[in-house]
Amino acid sequence: MRRWLALVLALVLAGPALAEGPDLIFKKSTVFKLLTPDHKLAVYGIDDPVVEGVACHYTQPEKGGVAGMFGVAEEVSDISLACRQVGPIRFTEKFDQGDTVFSERRSLIFKRMQIVRGCDAKRNVLVYLVYSDKLIEGSPKNSTSTVPIMPWGDEEPPRCADWVRG
Repeated sequence: MRRWLALVLALVLAGPALAEGPDLIFKKSTVFKLLTPDHKLAVYGIDDPVVEGVACHYTQPEKGGVAGMFGVAEEVSDISLACRQVGPIRFTEKFDQGDTVFSERRSLIFKRMQIVRGCDAKRNVLVYLVYSDKLIEGSPKNSTSTVPIMPWGDEEPPRCADWVRG
């Protein structure tokens, strides 16, 4: 029993993200709740920790009510994603196809939202995918965004294929 409790506590206290936390851009209420927080859509921004010059924005629902107020609501998997080149692209290290860019807890223990990155070498395009997974069963709901690597100023764009391990 103590081992199980220690495991649950470790999972709950584990850091929510591999990269720096997201920047909250804004929230918009979608369902009014009288005495507890409203259900909302929240828009966040993150920078790719390995690819300078790429920013992603994602929108996720946040449950209100009593469960949302105490942070124990299991959030739904409906998350949208848009990523864009916002400056000259520079890779800071090699990466694997499907590497995690950002990860966040979406329920007390069992569900996580993941943003992962890949490289379409033929087209020199970075591909970002957001999805949620559960300890037992994942969700097929997902969103994809692509970032064509374009010249920025006088700089020649790098090839993402040169930075993929393997």
